[in-house]
Amino acid sequence: MADKDLIGITSDLVFQLINTGLVFILLRKLLFKPVLGIIEAREKDIQDNLAKGELAKNQGIALKTEYEEKVSRAKDEGQEIIRQATLRAEQKSTEIISEAKSEATSIKEKATKDIEQERQKVMNEIKDDISNIALLAASKVIEKDIDKNKHEELINDFIKEVGESK
Repeated sequence: MADKDLIGITSDLVFQLINTGLVFILLRKLLFKPVLGIIEAREKDIQDNLAKGELAKNQGIALKTEYEEKVSRAKDEGQEIIRQATLRAEQKSTEIISEAKSEATSIKEKATKDIEQERQKVMNEIKDDISNIALLAASKVIEKDIDKNKHEELINDFIKEVGESK
């Protein structure tokens, strides 16, 4: 047995090599190609999903950027609206104050005018009263030709009459 080669070419070995080759070819045709097709399809599907994911990511980033721009514009518009409202309020306030001052001046001028008219009316009434008093005094003096005592008595009577009539 020592002379016998451990590995020798025998018919069993040839038959096993042929069988292994046939099994390899058969498996390659029936198993490896479909499995490789499935693996390639899976790789293609994964690549498509990765591309779709990248596209979705880019669209998401674009939408986020658009959203941020819209929010920024809305914020700017809101601040502009507030600024304009504040400006209008200040203008309205100034206008109301101006109108109030104008109205106060008008009321003051009217009151001054009314006071002047009342004063003039009272002065005219006083003048009329004085002239009536003077006429009354003159008529009393003319009616009586009197001495000094009588004259003082007439003046005192006259003062009492004028005091009672008012």
